[in-house]
Amino acid sequence: MEFLAEMEPSLRALWYIALPTSMIFLLQTILTFMGSDSGDGVNADFDGNLEGAEAPFQLFTLRNLINFLLGFSWTGITFYGAIPNYTVLILLSTLVGLGFVWLFFIIIKQITKLAEDNTFKLEQAIHKTGSVYLSIPAHKSGTGKISISVKGSQKELNAITPGDRIETGAAIKVVGVEGGNLLIVEKI
Repeated sequence: MEFLAEMEPSLRALWYIALPTSMIFLLQTILTFMGSDSGDGVNADFDGNLEGAEAPFQLFTLRNLINFLLGFSWTGITFYGAIPNYTVLILLSTLVGLGFVWLFFIIIKQITKLAEDNTFKLEQAIHKTGSVYLSIPAHKSGTGKISISVKGSQKELNAITPGDRIETGAAIKVVGVEGGNLLIVEKI
């Protein structure tokens, strides 16, 4: 650290920002690839309803602060000798720091587009065809089971029919959902 003592105070301040920030960034990167990352590194202890928040990106986080300081400090160090006006240097460094945060935002936005909702909902089975697994009693007098493929996944689901009894192995078509947990089927 002796080389820092001989520098101008403004350049030394940039180095004092760059070194710890780079170490924290490196640690965050390693932990992220190891799977030990916990969101933004902060676990809040409070009781609140956050279900309405659809933003995957929060502006004021430790990760964004590190990204900003990383871009800010290394830009200041890199151009310290090339830009004699310190105000212009700080302005350029600030813009690059904001650019780092914006770039991280774009990367996160693209990653969240890759997420797939594989939650199964009975309504997805409507108008699909399948076969009877366990016979279905007539006129909604009891339930049977059907085997149906939804989104490439084979499901065995409870079903009723408003018509005549449907025997095991018969082809069926789903026409509706009743009570939130029963499919209404017809023989085809």
